[in-house]
Amino acid sequence: MHKLIDYLEEGFIAFLLTAMTLVTFSQVVARYVFNSGAVWALELTTYLFAWLVMFGAAYCVKKGVHISIDSFVDLFSKRTRKYITLSAIGFCLLYCAILFKGGWDYIAKLKLIGIEAEDLPIEEWKIKIILPVGFALIFFRLLEVAWKVYKGEVETMHFVNETDQLLEEINQTEALEQTKK
Repeated sequence: MHKLIDYLEEGFIAFLLTAMTLVTFSQVVARYVFNSGAVWALELTTYLFAWLVMFGAAYCVKKGVHISIDSFVDLFSKRTRKYITLSAIGFCLLYCAILFKGGWDYIAKLKLIGIEAEDLPIEEWKIKIILPVGFALIFFRLLEVAWKVYKGEVETMHFVNETDQLLEEINQTEALEQTKK
């Protein structure tokens, strides 16, 4: 089931990126080859990008690939790192909750007003629903990471330590060069 969810998430993110690329490419061709273009293309690309960012951010939290600087946190003991990480996740959860509430209120007002997007024939709230949905997804993913930290499965929000990986690659390269000599 876990692999299926990963596959669906990755597929949806790939679809959004592909759709953005195709719409943008078609507009470049239309503009420079045929001296025309679609009025709605820029707005569609903007909304696709918003969806890509929100789904992508949640997926990156899930995979532990957000950029962070753990050098300071690494100076502390394992137990202290755990508390620092859980505190940081707590602040992130609070941030997501605030933005979820703001997004929810915004969508409710858009739905009440009932206006359509500027260049697309669709109600604006249906396109912008990604705001509360995206922050809810990020919130859920942060809870998953917090649980893993609490259980001791991981020490920080990252499942991969880039510095350690780089040092290991350098050591492997040096060892390989030594065997060639």
